[in-house]
Amino acid sequence: MLKQRIITALVLLPIALGGFFLLDGGAFALFIGAVVTLGAWEWARLAGLGAQLQRIAYAAGVAALLYGLYLLPALAPLLLLAAVLWWGAATLLVLSYPDSSRYWGGLPGKLLIGLLILLPAWQGLVLLKQWPQANGLIIAVMVLVWGADIGAYFSGKTFGKRKLAPKVSPGKSWEGLYGGLAASLLITLLVGLQQGWSASGLLLAMAGAAVVVLISVVGDLTESMFKRQSGIKDSSNLLPGHGGVLDRIDSLTAAIPVFAALLWLSGWGSL
Repeated sequence: MLKQRIITALVLLPIALGGFFLLDGGAFALFIGAVVTLGAWEWARLAGLGAQLQRIAYAAGVAALLYGLYLLPALAPLLLLAAVLWWGAATLLVLSYPDSSRYWGGLPGKLLIGLLILLPAWQGLVLLKQWPQANGLIIAVMVLVWGADIGAYFSGKTFGKRKLAPKVSPGKSWEGLYGGLAASLLITLLVGLQQGWSASGLLLAMAGAAVVVLISVVGDLTESMFKRQSGIKDSSNLLPGHGGVLDRIDSLTAAIPVFAALLWLSGWGSL
């Protein structure tokens, strides 16, 4: 398994880096759209579509919606708003699982939730790529999420006692959450000091980082919730040793649109 993970990572890393940082405009939107479409194919399985043709049809529908969003950039504010509202609702669903499963609306509700997860993530990345210091922003949100993951792993392994969401993901602890949050805040503080941000700017940045990290945890737990409900361990086996695409981007699907929304509210970029 370790050998598979390493080989897959070595193959995917240059593709991901090239796609994120060398592509622009329509090519970048297409690259991210391909990733999101694969995620849609996996989500169809989590939603309960067992037939391969049904899953392909759902993925094709998501691809068509992405193309429509690309042609209608004026819809971006609505999509970011929908994402913020959805992830607020998802927090409540995760905290109240399994009782909350009654509110998912069956198959139609699960398919709609897939759209609320995937479409804003694509839109958020496309917006970040258009704003000042685009690549730096993309790196920033990824470092926040990955820094939180690493901090949560070591903190949880060392100090973890109280389960964060035992009915959704028994391996996560409150101590891990605190450690992950502390790691990301420390990264933000160090960057702010190195860049010479004002005290007020640094405080705002740290508050925003905290929101993004907490929402990224909700993104992770949300996919875990749907996998647990479906009795599925991994979203797919597309990435040998790593599971599926959604297993790798679940935290980012939540963090990216919220990160973009916060930047927009701060006046960083225009919609």
